[in-house]
Amino acid sequence: MNTIQESCVEPGMQPDQLMTKLQPEDYEIQTNPIGLPQDEPPCYLPQHEDAEPLRNIPDPMGAIGPWATGKVDWSPLAGMTGIRPVVDHYTITRYSPAEWRARNEGIIRSCYDAMNESVRVENDSKDTIIRTYAFTDKAQKDNTGRLQTRARDVDKWKETLHRAITAMQEEICTLEEQRRRLKQSLAVLRIPESIATECLDRRTGRPDHELVRDEPEEELIREVALISEVRDLLNRTLADIEAQQVENRNARQRMEYDWSDKKEAHEIEAINCHLSNQSTTTLFKPGATRYPNEQSSEEYWEHFTRDTLNACETTRQKSIALRQTLDAILLNSTRDLRTQADVVERALNKRVICMDEVRQRLENDLKACLRRLADTETQIDKLEAAIKSMDLPMKVAQTRLDNRHERRLRVENCRDKPQEGIINEVQSIQEGTTAMLAQLKQSNDVKNQLMATRGALEREIMLKRRAIQIDKERCQLLRTHFPSSTALSGY
Repeated sequence: MNTIQESCVEPGMQPDQLMTKLQPEDYEIQTNPIGLPQDEPPCYLPQHEDAEPLRNIPDPMGAIGPWATGKVDWSPLAGMTGIRPVVDHYTITRYSPAEWRARNEGIIRSCYDAMNESVRVENDSKDTIIRTYAFTDKAQKDNTGRLQTRARDVDKWKETLHRAITAMQEEICTLEEQRRRLKQSLAVLRIPESIATECLDRRTGRPDHELVRDEPEEELIREVALISEVRDLLNRTLADIEAQQVENRNARQRMEYDWSDKKEAHEIEAINCHLSNQSTTTLFKPGATRYPNEQSSEEYWEHFTRDTLNACETTRQKSIALRQTLDAILLNSTRDLRTQADVVERALNKRVICMDEVRQRLENDLKACLRRLADTETQIDKLEAAIKSMDLPMKVAQTRLDNRHERRLRVENCRDKPQEGIINEVQSIQEGTTAMLAQLKQSNDVKNQLMATRGALEREIMLKRRAIQIDKERCQLLRTHFPSSTALSGY
């Protein structure tokens, strides 16, 4: 085995390189023990004289000889030194040197037989791996082609649905354009109503003491009442048109659902087409080969898409027939709505300016409080670091005392001046630490007081900012979307 390793194994070789390096003929060559000539076997293998019969040993035997009796006298000293006498001509040994050498030969031969079997199994395994890889690569390539074909089919129907959806959307827009004045006046009137209602709702979210019934609040209430009066004028609806629009949207939604499903399916097929043995997202999926009960057939899949497209085309043709039968309704009170909107915006702007002045004053006070709090926290950190640094000299002093108490023996354990000095050192460290802890407590109390003040200021600033944010960033922003007089009149 050593010879094989020295001749075949190189430093740093990997297991697959070792399998390639060791060939069957290498083991067979070494079947003859160590490669030595047959007439000169090594000392640990069977010798030529092992086959000869045992010689008759003359009796009696001396203390020295092939069957030496050893030291025949027995004494306790012989037992202590490990020298034992033999019993007659026999010892407690079990095997002869020839049997020992024969056993060595058997062990070596069994080792080489096992290595030869390992090489045979390795070659069979390589053949199996090659066949399996070839079949797997072919199957994977064929299925990749099928997946690509399926992805192209799904993409074709997806694009057809996309064109149908676009046509339906254009029809909806065209129908709306033909009825522009009536629908525009009805839709635009909802915008100022939504704006005024949301402004009131947002202002009800003002916190605590900021919930004031101010001028913007009263003007918004007047605006809501005015919009309600205008809405009463629109007492007739276009039931047929709305029903047709609902039908149009349902048809579009049906196609969008089908398009969305095909989009997901196309993405999944694209992912599957790009999966390979080097992909890092592949996992074992137990039960993946089952056929789900809800799976549809390929024929039904195509029939379902065609039926969806036909139904949506029928709906679109019906909508085209209804486009020229619409009447428009008149809109009024446009000037009053626009005037009231201007009054509300001026009131909101005045309120925002007042709130911003209060916020600026509170922020200046908060900055001063934060500077003082930062200085206090810095001092607390210094005190904590100083208190923590006292642990090391305390450990040193206490360790010295403990060593002197525990390890000095008998009279050496005396109460001398070093012990008194160390005890005084521990006391001084403790007193200093206590004083720093008292200062730390006072600093923490001051810090808590400053933090409470900071919290109160921050809360007030937050309340003011929230009120400003509601009036400025929400209400005034919504007011910018208030429709113009032209839009309110239906144009």
